[in-house]
Amino acid sequence: MVVLTAEMGELRANPNRPARGTVIEARLDKGRGPIMTVLVQNGTLKQNDIIIAGTAVGHVRVMTNHRGERVGEAGPSVPVEISGMSEVPEAGDTFNAVADERMARALVEQRKEEKKNTGAVNVKVTLEDLFSRIQQGELKNLNIIVKADVQGSSEAIKTSLEKLSNEEVRVRVIHSGVGAISESDVMLAATSGAIIVGFNVRPDNAARDSAVRSNVDIRMYRVIYEAINEIELAMKGMLAPKYKEVVLGHAEVR
Repeated sequence: MVVLTAEMGELRANPNRPARGTVIEARLDKGRGPIMTVLVQNGTLKQNDIIIAGTAVGHVRVMTNHRGERVGEAGPSVPVEISGMSEVPEAGDTFNAVADERMARALVEQRKEEKKNTGAVNVKVTLEDLFSRIQQGELKNLNIIVKADVQGSSEAIKTSLEKLSNEEVRVRVIHSGVGAISESDVMLAATSGAIIVGFNVRPDNAARDSAVRSNVDIRMYRVIYEAINEIELAMKGMLAPKYKEVVLGHAEVR
């Protein structure tokens, strides 16, 4: 049916032009850095091409197909996994191969400026005292920072949490990303009065220490509905803590 629809609608792509397509998924690999899976929709993507995707820019350093084999180029309708980006782009971002790297980096900086969040409030919030603050009228916006292992999970959690907004309080995901919870995430949470929600990721030692000093609430989950359910119960004042993580010590691997 796909082939028939393409034939009847004369849906064709031009392989003889700079590549353009969509980011399907993205993650942060410890050894390889930012990795993104893209679908080329027009043109041909080649190794060493300069590409821009959202607020990320980079070179196509390594390109692998769906079998894990290295390839030198990818034409229309071909999905490939790419390494070599400066940061992890968002799933759904459009990517373009460009000729001028300087212009690409200037455009990325402009996009980053536009995405900077404004109007953060400095109120310390935890799930335990969330309901009482709502009842007292102290809290109108619940700020949340979401960190996940892959971009798709981050987007799913962000969308689900923002749907919890009601007449009394609006849930705002002020930042979402992939990778471990860092000290900069904790600093952002401290200045904006946000709760950090981690999905299949953990805070590094610096972030953990900073969270204790700044009294920032970090919640870690492995199942998405548990995160949604716990925050929803906290908003309704029915939260009953079931699990508590007790740190017994730290090991240094040399």
